[in-house]
Amino acid sequence: MKLNEVRAVITGGASGLGLAVARHLSAAGGRVALLDVQEAPGRAAAQSLGAVPFVRCDVGAESEVTAAMRTAHEELGGLNVLVNCAGVVGAGRVLGKSGPMSAEFFARVIQINLIGTFLCDKAAAALMQHNSPGSDGERGLLIHTSSVAAYEGQIGQAAYAATKAAVAGMALPIAREFARLGIRCVAIAPGIFHTPMVDGMPAEVQASLAAQIPFPSRLGKPEEFAQLVASVIEIQMLNGTTIRLDGAIRMQPK
Repeated sequence: MKLNEVRAVITGGASGLGLAVARHLSAAGGRVALLDVQEAPGRAAAQSLGAVPFVRCDVGAESEVTAAMRTAHEELGGLNVLVNCAGVVGAGRVLGKSGPMSAEFFARVIQINLIGTFLCDKAAAALMQHNSPGSDGERGLLIHTSSVAAYEGQIGQAAYAATKAAVAGMALPIAREFARLGIRCVAIAPGIFHTPMVDGMPAEVQASLAAQIPFPSRLGKPEEFAQLVASVIEIQMLNGTTIRLDGAIRMQPK
């Protein structure tokens, strides 16, 4: 698929990795629609990209996802790429200072990060299956945002790591199921990147995180994540796998 043929829905598109992807694809001639639960930042981000479509959407709510995906499809005049960037960190120890982690907290992280990705995949694929196939038979692409926490989850990341391992684990069975439709599924597992969460940390904490990355010894740039998304779009043989984007970091227990 060529970038100027892209009609992409990007969840979590109001900031961070999602907004970087939207900027990159737009600059390459693709069309994008932003989905985010943050309405004011989402509309501002959409305006900054030249008034691209924005739809407020809680990815954990099935009815909202279905409606938002249909709206974006209409606004874009089609849909052939979904980039799932919406998510929450959900940090907390299983046995914390204030007591054991509540099931409600754990379930909320699962609902947004894992079930939200599944709901968006399902709604997008239901529309993509009706696309006219390209010369190579491709109709669409689903991209999951996993994390290195899927492999080296740290203390306090039990909920988060579980969801990121799960979205990586879903990529292969979804790719296999949708192969007959010409729809690919790939997961990307970023390391430590400059995002709004990291930007809010003290400078010394950011420096400490960067020092843990072998090379390049700095935080990842959202634009680098966007570049990898673009490569996944263009390289059709990438399917059913998870790609680490981490500067060779292997996270320590804490």
